[in-house]
Formats: sequence, C-alpha cells, structure tokens
Amino acid sequence: MLPADRVLGFVMDPRAYAAVDGKIGAIDWVRRDGDVTEFRFRSRLPGVPGPAPRVVSRMSRTPGERVDVRLPPIPANRLARLVSEFSASWVCVPAGGRTAVTRTVRCAFKGPVKWFAEPILRRTLRPDVEDEMRQAKAALER
Repeated sequence: MLPADRVLGFVMDPRAYAAVDGKIGAIDWVRRDGDVTEFRFRSRLPGVPGPAPRVVSRMSRTPGERVDVRLPPIPANRLARLVSEFSASWVCVPAGGRTAVTRTVRCAFKGPVKWFAEPILRRTLRPDVEDEMRQAKAALER
C-alpha cells in the first residue's frame, strides 16, 4: 500500500510530477511554504495547438487527505484568468489495504477560446489524465 502522504508528497513536487503529467511544460520556478506550493510553468493542454501561456499554479495540501490546485489571483495569472477557469485535486482514501486516489481536473474557457478549446478537451483530457495516473502509479511503485 502506498501511504496517502507519499502520494500527496509526489504531487506537491512539481518538477517530479511533471515527468508523469504532460500538461506541465517547462517550469520557471517553485516556491514552497509548509503545505502550499506555488510554481510557474508553461501549460500544455492535450490536443490544443499553439503556444500555451505561462501560468502560476497554487497547490494546497491537507496532509493524508488531498491536494487542491487553483490559479492564484491576478496579477499572477492575468491572461489565464481572462480566458479560463481551472481547478484540480487529488483525493486519497484508504480502501481495503490500499490507497484509492481520485484525480479531478476542471477547465472552463471564456469567450471565443471556449468554442475552440472545449471541444478538443472533451476528446483529449480524459485519456490524458488516465495516462497521467498510470504513469504516476508506476513512478510511485518504483
């Protein structure tokens, strides 16, 4: 059994987690303060062409339970917040001698970007997250 804190610790390390999550591009910096980690990176959305903006992500950990991800307010994410909304989480629950992990990603777009990006992500995001979880499991079991 992988302890929840080991899973969540892996998630809270953006440089390590980027190896299993293709949505995390080049990382510019990482700042940690207790159970909060912020990092700036170039986002990559599966199937969406073109250069992606740099965004700042804030992860907050509830030890042994979950990690929640949000985009910090403007000015850190001026462009991202102008055209999108984003949240994500990893929730760990003991389940029959194992740790069950539920991964949630929520993306919504505004204005003209919505009509372009959302149909693509409806097809590509779920398989991408499923692959991410398979890779994360394999990395944690090594």
